[in-house]
Amino acid sequence: MCTLTLGWRVFDDAPVAVAANRDELLGRPSEPPSVVDGDPAVVAPRDADAGGTWIGYNERGVLAAITNRWVDVPGGGERSRGLLVRDVLGAASTHEARGIVADAVAADAYDGFNLVVAERGGPTTPGDPTALYFEWDGDLRVRRLDPGVHVVVNVGIDGEYFELERDPDRGTEQAGNATRLREALRPAPDESAPAWRSRAADALGDHDFGVCVHDPDREFGTRSSSLFTLFADGAADVRFADGPPCETAFRRVESQV
Repeated sequence: MCTLTLGWRVFDDAPVAVAANRDELLGRPSEPPSVVDGDPAVVAPRDADAGGTWIGYNERGVLAAITNRWVDVPGGGERSRGLLVRDVLGAASTHEARGIVADAVAADAYDGFNLVVAERGGPTTPGDPTALYFEWDGDLRVRRLDPGVHVVVNVGIDGEYFELERDPDRGTEQAGNATRLREALRPAPDESAPAWRSRAADALGDHDFGVCVHDPDREFGTRSSSLFTLFADGAADVRFADGPPCETAFRRVESQV
């Protein structure tokens, strides 16, 4: 996934709202979101190649989503980043997820990633719910996100973007696209979570924002788009476009946990 937009504690009735595009090789097989039984049960798509996922949430109200980070990590790629997301989706809280990530990067070598973990909160989560942002480039950095709209791409988050040494123009372009997307998706006064989600879905497929990618020469592009909304009352709404959102309709995933 290369563009991840998080509305964190922006809407009173929906603490977690995510709209995200996954960019990948066009020939890499994947499966749409479904329920994965377990303790906890999880709703997530599946990378049919490595077996992991790039986004999902569990019945305890924890959501995890990842993007590649455009850095070279010595020895990276020993284990799939998607499997790390699967591990994190076993957590009961962001506190537990933080320990899972720290143990994972100590045990195995991963390529660079940006990972967001957010919890809905409620009776099963002690204290205030939190959202965490992890950066891995051979060193692990973790920060707690403030309430608001955040946009994560391959070169960073919320205006904190690094210059891509091997292709500076590409990194600068992506950073600019993310900044414009974040500005466009600032919630309007009294905007509801479903209304924001609809605007976010449109923006993910709007080529003026540059986040719906088509690159047939590299056999690469936006393969799918996901909308995850976790409501304060314990309900969830997951919608998935199994193709580039500029030409693929979002369909509601009927099975929720």
